[in-house]
Amino acid sequence: MILISGNQTRTCNFAGMYLLAIESSCDDTSVAVVHNGVLLCNIVSSQLVHNTFGGVVPEMASREHLKNIVWVADAALQEAGITTRQLGAVAVTAGPGLPGSLMVGVSFAKGLALSLKKPLIAINHMEAHILSLLIQQPAPRFPFLCLVVSGGHTMLVVVKNWNQMAILGQTKDDAVGEAFDKCAKLLGLGYPGGKAIDDLARKGNPDAFAFPVGVVDGYNFSYSGVKTAVMYFVREKGEAFVQAQLADICASIQRALLKPLVQKSVLAMKQYDLSQIGIAGGVAANSGLRHWLSEICSQNNAELFVPDYQYCTDNAGMVGFAAWHKWQSGDFASPGMVTQPRLVVGQPL
Repeated sequence: MILISGNQTRTCNFAGMYLLAIESSCDDTSVAVVHNGVLLCNIVSSQLVHNTFGGVVPEMASREHLKNIVWVADAALQEAGITTRQLGAVAVTAGPGLPGSLMVGVSFAKGLALSLKKPLIAINHMEAHILSLLIQQPAPRFPFLCLVVSGGHTMLVVVKNWNQMAILGQTKDDAVGEAFDKCAKLLGLGYPGGKAIDDLARKGNPDAFAFPVGVVDGYNFSYSGVKTAVMYFVREKGEAFVQAQLADICASIQRALLKPLVQKSVLAMKQYDLSQIGIAGGVAANSGLRHWLSEICSQNNAELFVPDYQYCTDNAGMVGFAAWHKWQSGDFASPGMVTQPRLVVGQPL
């Protein structure tokens, strides 16, 4: 195959070349190496500095990326057992994400690609999450429905093929992952708190307390009302009551947050005649969501697909996997490529 990058034209043998992928859209610095479409390593460095503040501080996140990106890249190369001279391309998340965080990753990727005279590949972070469902077997077949749930996004997407994805609906205010974390903070469970709520919810009664379920037309979602309801509930009941009933409260909150996700996923599968659904993003690790959707799929003769936990949270492995397919088709970014913090699914890069 003849590939053109910048002013250079050369013949590439994909079988003998490696791809380095970089992810820095939020607060995780990650680098992965892919060879022949197979992930060799997936190094992730999480930033614990934000825990004290109960959420990601953008300026601090970009500074931490600056500290971490070189050693994380070195660790990935060492684990893969290769040097930069063996790289055939460099891929990086171009958006969406925090502007400063994206800038660190893109600048590093552009500098590395330029110094090695290798092509640069720009990846949509949310599309990488969706395509992570195809990394391992069994994998869904096109077309399929994908529920994308994370700290920054909540949406239902019809995935037609590698390059065609259509958003059916998305959150009108807060993402479900953010709602989990904010509710956990109100309950004194710390940050990030999604896993803490999930763990406690397994021991509680989801019918113990009635928290509002955001009702929005179509396939859209709303979660600001749940957060507000939990805030007033905690103020009214007091700390002693909350701690005594913590498991039941977490189970009730989790049901309120998950219910619209499950209901609208089922409606979309029926309306668009899709028998396969995947969950992508950090909240895909939630055991309650997995169990509930699994039951619904069994009742409706449908299949549920969930990526391995390492691909649920932000990681460069999914970026590298998505980039591998772009690489083979010669879909490269220009040397002047810029970050796109508000990039959406299906938007050209």
